[in-house]
Formats: sequence, C-alpha cells, structure tokens
Amino acid sequence: MNRTKRKIFETSMKLFAEKGYDGTSIDDITSAVGVAKGTLYYHFSSKEEIFNFLVEEGMNLLKNSINIKTEAQKNYIDKLRAIILIQIKIIVKYENFMSIIFSESWGNSSRSLTCQKYVNEYLEIVKNILRKGMEKGEIRKLDIDVLATQILGIACGNLYYKKTETLDIQKLYKEIDKNFIQGLKKD
Repeated sequence: MNRTKRKIFETSMKLFAEKGYDGTSIDDITSAVGVAKGTLYYHFSSKEEIFNFLVEEGMNLLKNSINIKTEAQKNYIDKLRAIILIQIKIIVKYENFMSIIFSESWGNSSRSLTCQKYVNEYLEIVKNILRKGMEKGEIRKLDIDVLATQILGIACGNLYYKKTETLDIQKLYKEIDKNFIQGLKKD
C-alpha cells in the first residue's frame, strides 16, 4: 500500500471511529488527509469502498495473527490463551478499528452485514479451536457458540476497560487467564 493510500486508510479509520461512518464525509477525509477528492477517488471509488477495505484488512490481520499464534501452541488451553493475548494487543494497537467493528456490527445495513460476516469468520476460528480442545479432552464440554461469543466479549470488555484504565497488557492477560481460561480446563 503506498503512502497516500495508507494515510487515507488510517485517517478514515480514525474518523469512522470518532464520528461514525454516517458522520464522516468524503470532505472530512480529504481535509484531514490533505489531499484533493480526485486523489482519494484514485485510490478508493467511494466512502463505502474505504470502509470495506478497512474492515477486510483489519479482520484479515486479526485472523492471520490468530492462525499463526495458535498453530505454534501444543495444547488447546494455550491456543485460547494466545487468542486472548492477541485480542488484548489488537485492542491496544488498533482501538479505532475495533471500535468501528463493534459499533457497525448492529443492524441490517450493508456495512453491518459486512462486519457481521467477518466477525462470524473470526468466531468460526475460535469455535474450531474450542471444538478440537473438547474432543481432545483438554477443554470442558460447554456450549461452543456461547463460549466463542464470550471470548469475543472479552475483546469488547477490554476495549471498554482501556477507556477507563491505563492498560497493562500482562496484568490484564493474567487476570483473564485466572478468571476465565483456568475455568475451561477439564479436570
């Protein structure tokens, strides 16, 4: 991605997170980036295309990070720990992106459906890990759908926690491990 496209991407993400998709105009984006509309339209045909690109790139980054980190783990509890740690790090590094995903996921608009599609793909990765961990006897048998959404809920909670507290990644990770992950281990 060239420098101008990256700046449009990053600025749009910040504006969408702060003002919402509907509250952000092409004029807002071009003004904040410092480019003419023609330059923006050279890289993206519409605000919707910027949004779709943003969601696709961000969710692919999250899913790829999860796949790489979980592949390196030998047992399924450690795979879940890796997911939790990645979620915390994504919240810290890409807070604007996560705010957009969570705020735009509700409803039936095309944007909402796009966000839901990517969140559901992410949940499928988590469900597969839970399912395999249960089959191997490493994770207690629980409702996989509920458990996967609870793990996603940890990301939502971390986003809120970050708004109210100074985030210490390791401290938060240890608390989640103690309060949540340890309870999933099969005795």
